[in-house]
Amino acid sequence: MSSDWQTQDTVLSRKSTAKDRKSTSAVNKAARSGNVAVDKKYGGGGNQQRTVQKNTANLDRETEELKHEGVTKDFSKHLREARTAKGWTQKDMAQRINEKPQIIQEYETGKGLPNNQVQSKMERCLGVHLRGKDAGQPLQPRGKKNKT
Repeated sequence: MSSDWQTQDTVLSRKSTAKDRKSTSAVNKAARSGNVAVDKKYGGGGNQQRTVQKNTANLDRETEELKHEGVTKDFSKHLREARTAKGWTQKDMAQRINEKPQIIQEYETGKGLPNNQVQSKMERCLGVHLRGKDAGQPLQPRGKKNKT
């Protein structure tokens, strides 16, 4: 009967965790053995939501200083006035249009790059035209046209 039971000594060892498998020594060991495939992801590691609308070749032809044009001073002024008239901080407005407060700050100081999508979100949120010939005027309710 004693032959049915075989005793086996075990040494307590911990299971490998994800952290252990991702350590530099483990990755290097796997790379040396050839068990690792590395693929570079397109656009990986970035949190960029918008792209610049002008490429560098157009920018080079347009200006000598290689400087992007920012929003106009009129836009900045109308934006600041409309936001303060509503009693909102830059952070409040940024939350309402789902943008970072830094974007609002850049637009108000005139350093922001013009982005039609962001500008139209600002106009709808504030209910005021911020660009064009009607800048500073209230937006018309949707579906109603001004007959002049």
